[in-house]
Amino acid sequence: MSSKEKPYILFVAELIYFEISKIKKKNLNFSNIDAIDGFIGTKIYKYISSGKFHDEWFERLNKNNFIDEYTKKKIPVETIRLLKIQKDMMIKQLIQFPELYYTKSHYPLEISQRAFDHLWRMCESYELWCKETRQKNLIYLNIIE
Repeated sequence: MSSKEKPYILFVAELIYFEISKIKKKNLNFSNIDAIDGFIGTKIYKYISSGKFHDEWFERLNKNNFIDEYTKKKIPVETIRLLKIQKDMMIKQLIQFPELYYTKSHYPLEISQRAFDHLWRMCESYELWCKETRQKNLIYLNIIE
């Protein structure tokens, strides 16, 4: 890639990635799996899974006539449409039933596994972008290794 400008679709992935990285840094014995599990149910997780992350972002963009505050470029309508799809996917994939997270045998229920898998894919996507744009200093979890 010639540009290191982060695609809008990765903004939420970056937030998720750095929050999971913080959990892992605070708990040095945690694996990536443990850190992602630790992220599920946090305030940031609830903020994203409720759709509030995207709603507040869309509100800021709307107030600014969909001009990016950093690049000062107008965000294409197609990108906004994709971000709305992303919001819907986040709500559906990260649906929360905390009291139902594990079965009696301590295996995650399908709905919890789906949330975990989605978070893992978001982290993978972020790392792939970092690798593609040669920003190895932003890779902390080494999920794609």
